[in-house]
Amino acid sequence: MSNPERDHWFEDLADHLGSAYLRYSFTKGTKQEVRFLVEELELEPGMRVLDVGCGPGRHAYELAELGIEVHGVDISERFIDIAKAHGPDLATFERCDARHLSFEAEFDAVISLCQGAFGLAAGGQDADNAPLDPDGEVLNGIARALKPGSKCAVSAFSAYFQVRHIEAMGSEFDALRGVNHEVTTLKDEAGNDTEANLWTTCFTPRELRLLSVQAGLKPIDIWSVTPGRYGREVPSVDSEEFLLVAQRP
Repeated sequence: MSNPERDHWFEDLADHLGSAYLRYSFTKGTKQEVRFLVEELELEPGMRVLDVGCGPGRHAYELAELGIEVHGVDISERFIDIAKAHGPDLATFERCDARHLSFEAEFDAVISLCQGAFGLAAGGQDADNAPLDPDGEVLNGIARALKPGSKCAVSAFSAYFQVRHIEAMGSEFDALRGVNHEVTTLKDEAGNDTEANLWTTCFTPRELRLLSVQAGLKPIDIWSVTPGRYGREVPSVDSEEFLLVAQRP
């Protein structure tokens, strides 16, 4: 898969963060998340998993330690370099754009977690020129990458939570696009600050079901989840994220 041009707002953010990304609290629950996903996706040693929006490779590392072969993809060259430098033998990584995945029925499971790809495709300076549903394109690629009968797990920010807590979050919500815009300060490895703009698409469970069907998937479950506390909780308006589990027929 050829390297994409730099045309995504997330790349500059990742360049600044580097390995400091792994200091943030939402990355500390990786082991628990992977344990849940292994059970939910019925993963076993020897299976092959695609990690879409893998970042520095934290989920890929944990899966590889369990004997599962993982291929991680991310649009950030910086994150891919970090992942390659520290990853175990069963984890491989490449830079590619999740909006243009070209895998065809190659994987026993696909994951896309913590808005590493799905949920980050809209927004940014070129939002007005973006396709109608760029996040849908990510999910389409995930569906194609699955072997028939295999499952994916995709996390997404909750539109319910964002609107309910918008004043406390201090962000702006674009109701037309369903995109949340946040301005925050991020630190690099040396502790240097930069002001960053974050655009994240938010979803309802109904939208996730419809998108998965449109992509050719069969939705199985949608759970309310929080980083580090993945479980089978019924969707509510007070959880930050949803986790879609779907299967390629």
